Amino acid sequence: MEVEPAAQGRAAAGRIVLLSVLLLVCCRAAPERIRYAIPEELGRGSLVGPLARDLGLSPANLPARKLRIVSGDEKQYFTLGEDNTNLRVKEGIDREGICGAVSPCVLSFEAVVENPFNIFHVSVTIQDINDNAPHFDREFVAIEMIESTPPGARFPLGSGRDPDIGVNSLQNYLITPNPLFSLVVRESPDGTKQPELVLEKSLDRENQRNHRLILTAVDGGDPVRSGTAQIKITVTDANDNPPVFTKEIYKVQLLENLPEGSLAFQVKATDADEGTNAEITYSFSDIANSARQLYTLDSRTGEVKVTGPLDYEEGKYYEASVEGKDGGGLSAHAKVQIDILDVNDNAPTLSLLPILNPIPEDSGPTTVIAVINVRDRDSGDNGKVSCDIDGNLPFRLEPSSENTYKLIVASALDREKVSAYNITITARDRGIPALSSRTALVLEVSDVNDNAPVFEEAAYSAYVAENNAAGAAVLRVRARDADAGANGRVSYWLAGGSAGAAPYVSVEARSGAVYAQRSFDYEQCREFAVAVRAQDGGAPARSSTATVRVFVLDRNDNAPRVLWPAAGAGAAAGAGAGAAGAAPVPAAAPFEVVPRSAEAGYLVAKVVAVDADAGRNAWLSYELVQAPEPALFRVGLHSGEVRTARAVSERDAAKQRLVAVVKDHGQPALSATATLHVVLAESLQEALPELSERAAGADSPAELQFYLVLALALLSALFLLSVALAVLARVRRAGPPAVLRCLGAQRFSVAGAAFPADFCEGTLPYSYNLCVAPGRAVAEAAWLPPPLASLPAEELVGGEPCGKRSPSSSAGAGEPPADADAPQSVIR
Repeated sequence: MEVEPAAQGRAAAGRIVLLSVLLLVCCRAAPERIRYAIPEELGRGSLVGPLARDLGLSPANLPARKLRIVSGDEKQYFTLGEDNTNLRVKEGIDREGICGAVSPCVLSFEAVVENPFNIFHVSVTIQDINDNAPHFDREFVAIEMIESTPPGARFPLGSGRDPDIGVNSLQNYLITPNPLFSLVVRESPDGTKQPELVLEKSLDRENQRNHRLILTAVDGGDPVRSGTAQIKITVTDANDNPPVFTKEIYKVQLLENLPEGSLAFQVKATDADEGTNAEITYSFSDIANSARQLYTLDSRTGEVKVTGPLDYEEGKYYEASVEGKDGGGLSAHAKVQIDILDVNDNAPTLSLLPILNPIPEDSGPTTVIAVINVRDRDSGDNGKVSCDIDGNLPFRLEPSSENTYKLIVASALDREKVSAYNITITARDRGIPALSSRTALVLEVSDVNDNAPVFEEAAYSAYVAENNAAGAAVLRVRARDADAGANGRVSYWLAGGSAGAAPYVSVEARSGAVYAQRSFDYEQCREFAVAVRAQDGGAPARSSTATVRVFVLDRNDNAPRVLWPAAGAGAAAGAGAGAAGAAPVPAAAPFEVVPRSAEAGYLVAKVVAVDADAGRNAWLSYELVQAPEPALFRVGLHSGEVRTARAVSERDAAKQRLVAVVKDHGQPALSATATLHVVLAESLQEALPELSERAAGADSPAELQFYLVLALALLSALFLLSVALAVLARVRRAGPPAVLRCLGAQRFSVAGAAFPADFCEGTLPYSYNLCVAPGRAVAEAAWLPPPLASLPAEELVGGEPCGKRSPSSSAGAGEPPADADAPQSVIR
């Protein structure tokens, strides 16, 4: 009996494996299958069923759902029509070629929809039609019968074959009516029908040597189909003893990896006759073509050897009939049933269908990345496969259906730490030894804007020397964003800062370079801070800020300024004053009266100067550069006090002209000069003739007029001061007014390091409290300062930090100082 179509059908059925796809978060496979049934051999484009309607998809939302079908088989038999709604036949389907003897014949695939994603299992049952007629492997069957064969002897005939199944398969055999022969149909354990020829009456060779019969195989289809084979019976002389096989049925089990040329089994028959009647030859009387290519039978020994590769996946069972014939023409028949045993000779195969690649880094757990279909052609434990992911990765495999796995996200992803994963999936069967195979997936992680720019420093400090050029670079801030693309592209701008600081600098959006918008002046602005914001290009954007503090460094760009004696003739800017823009202003030079009885150390005058710069650029030193009597006077190096170096003598000239230079410690140093006229006389009245002589000998009427006005001013001042003291004595009990509080207990100049409350690195190292007295009570008050209280504070003190106003500058004109007990005339 032939079993080739059944074996091929079972092998084809084993190759039908479904590939499940597109199963995303919160979506699960449909719990029920969509089932259809169609007859085989339908033409291309034939309707199978309304798939879209059966899936519950309306025509309106069908385009958005993107219905498509996926088959795990190598060949796809179905497709969606042009309307994308109906399932149609893609090409002709031959049930016998696909399933063989397997029934029912079911082709399965999966339908996938999106938005949201879902997966549906669809199966199509292929119904058999009677498209195959029964046929015999041999058109002619030759049988030799000895005339002495007793009635009732049976002779197997070749089996007919019909690839159809059910009622369409082979149902019965018919033979040409003959009084000597009849037909018996025996059913094998596997359900196949075996025809046997039965001898009804004794044969007479001399009467008829040959008999011809026609064997007909019919199926049960509508219409009925049939096939025929011719039987030729030759009657020979008698042979008393026919061969006898040791077994009626030989059952053999062979491993599929049995090498070619190996002995599979051996049949054995014996004959009681002698001579040629006992010589038995063996042959296959009925064997399928597929088995004939795998086995050979030695006609002398009865050994059956393997001549082709055995494959359990191609053929699991073979059946054949062996005939043993002696030399006298008698024969015997035996059945051979060969079972092929599976060995683990097929490694699992993996089919991977990526669904989401690249995957956003914010994808949550259970997000489906890919669908993996596993196939193993072996059976039993050899065909049971398990899948694993190599390494410790944030992914896991989840079984979806038989032989189908989903690759899903197991834990949070971070593109900034790992931007791509090499995922290796290993499939391993349960055979001994186990076989395995691998497939790899390179999964890229796409960026989302989950990182804000981060500055390299939280606060930046920049030091810029004053008088810088407008547009000069101050510093560069830099922020890094761990994201990629536009999410990591950083731009900069000013976000705020100290009051009034914004106009000072600007920032370039792309590079983060901070530029000066103007030239800085240390005396006006010593430091300021701005906030720079870095923002990425994501949506929504993320940003961070950093503080940039700019410190303006002082340069020696201000020459010392002489406050006393007032700048005038002989008190012009020195060598560096021209560079600072200070030009000499002609005016009458002041004078001092020194009694001739003055001893060494007598305070003649005090040169008061300030420098708007800071630090070393504002450290001042004093030096006498011109004096008629160099040994008579000296000036304090740091105090600027002009004192007698020795006692005044009668030999000293009554009129002395002193020139002092004031220098700072900058590089290069800047200086200014002050000229002081000294008259040696015991009193002001004694000094007046000297002044008159000086006026008479003056080079110009302007100088004489100046000294006359000065003398009158001094006398007027003394008179007014005396009147004021008298008024003060009367109102003393009620308390002196604020404007006269400087005439209290301490009415003379006191030099000391008194810094004002808002002093901010000022350049003037001392504060001078000056009060005018009516006479020379002490030697320390021998010089009279000009009314300096009328000078604005802005001209005497350098700039403050940006945005901060000093209390003196904010006070209105004529307002008293905050401290009522402080002297009213203050030089800072």
